[in-house]
Amino acid sequence: MEQKHANYGLGMSVFGAIFFIFGFATTFIITLSAKVKMIFTLSEFEAQLLTAAFFLTYPVLSIPTGYLINRIGYKTAVVAGLIVMAIGSFLFFPAAAIPSFGLFLTATFVLAAGVVILQTAANPYVTALGPESSASGRLNLTQALNSIATMIAPWIISVAIFKGAGDMLDAATSAKTVQLPFIIMGVIITLVAIAIMAIKLPVLLDSEEMANPERVKKSVWKYPHVLLGALGIFFYVGAEVGNAGLLVNYLQSLEGLNITPEIASRFAAIYWGGAMIGRFFGSILLSEMKGNKLPYIFGVLILALVSGAFVTDWNFNYGAYFLLIAVINFAIMQLGKGNANRTLAVFAGVAAILAITTAVTTGSVSLWTIVSIGFFNSIMFPNIFALAVRDLDNAEKSTASGIINSLIFGGAVLPLIMGTIADSYGYTWAFFVPAFSYLYIFFYAVKGSKIR
Repeated sequence: MEQKHANYGLGMSVFGAIFFIFGFATTFIITLSAKVKMIFTLSEFEAQLLTAAFFLTYPVLSIPTGYLINRIGYKTAVVAGLIVMAIGSFLFFPAAAIPSFGLFLTATFVLAAGVVILQTAANPYVTALGPESSASGRLNLTQALNSIATMIAPWIISVAIFKGAGDMLDAATSAKTVQLPFIIMGVIITLVAIAIMAIKLPVLLDSEEMANPERVKKSVWKYPHVLLGALGIFFYVGAEVGNAGLLVNYLQSLEGLNITPEIASRFAAIYWGGAMIGRFFGSILLSEMKGNKLPYIFGVLILALVSGAFVTDWNFNYGAYFLLIAVINFAIMQLGKGNANRTLAVFAGVAAILAITTAVTTGSVSLWTIVSIGFFNSIMFPNIFALAVRDLDNAEKSTASGIINSLIFGGAVLPLIMGTIADSYGYTWAFFVPAFSYLYIFFYAVKGSKIR
């Protein structure tokens, strides 16, 4: 029993670190699109090509990666993903030195290839580490660690890349500000890969399952809840990334607020931080945690206050706003009554209302509605994924994960649509796209996730 508990703890610890790494890389690229727009004097549509290059890897590599995991195992796949990520990180140095937008896109694609491998391995691994009834809680916990990274990344961009951006008159000087963060990222990822090679992880696939992946290839596609869940991931990621991709430039366009790129990127950090807080709440309320949960909930609220103040240069007024939204988020989560389907439906409905409100208002109201969507994005990915892989065995889960992750491609499609609408009709109209996306997720929670 002690050995099983130790293996569980080791597996969760390692994959918690993995979620942190690919969360940081993903958000760093998404937020960087505003900087790239500035460096190369691009339209909003062209700037979103950086995000598109990142998410294009998902339909290309996710399904093959799912089958590959059945052959080589989870640990080997994770190490391979980290190595590919490191290579992509180092490619940003020459891309910024030239500077070349084409090489930026290439480096992004390579970095994203590593993220795809990691994510395809990580999600089913975490669901399979314990009881199916608490899979959503475990995924919310690891996704919360992912969200810590997604909150830190925009803050780093605001401090290391956007700070003083207005004083940089030429593209070459401006582009070089991105080199050091990517070099540091590449070195850290390489060290993590070496560390993982040296440890022994719990084995989820036995030799027979790894030797016979063909039996999975024909079976997973017959499950409607898997396929509809994959489409749910398409709309969720597209909406989340589309909001974040436009957020920095959108906030600068709001009349009467005088928001600079540095301040806007700090609000982007609050947007991603909302997902972090919501996922910590989800990991508590949707798990099988025993005993008094109030101390953990209180701790998350303190984290909301401190993190909200931290990313806004220790502005505790913003920290208090962030705390208030966290309290509202927690109260609304109670409507889900600890049920993954019901909580997902409630959050999708609220997110749709917030997106519509952003589209039809302006000023401070639209600022806080767009930022607040992050809180209600929080439990969507882990809950959709957990619902989509219910009743599958461990080998089927890796293949299903490939199918589901391939639809993360929504992160390439919807931001481009939103960018096109923003260029043609203005930013506010673009937010009807995520509103529609959240309505589909509401349908999946209520109807589409039923096992047939």
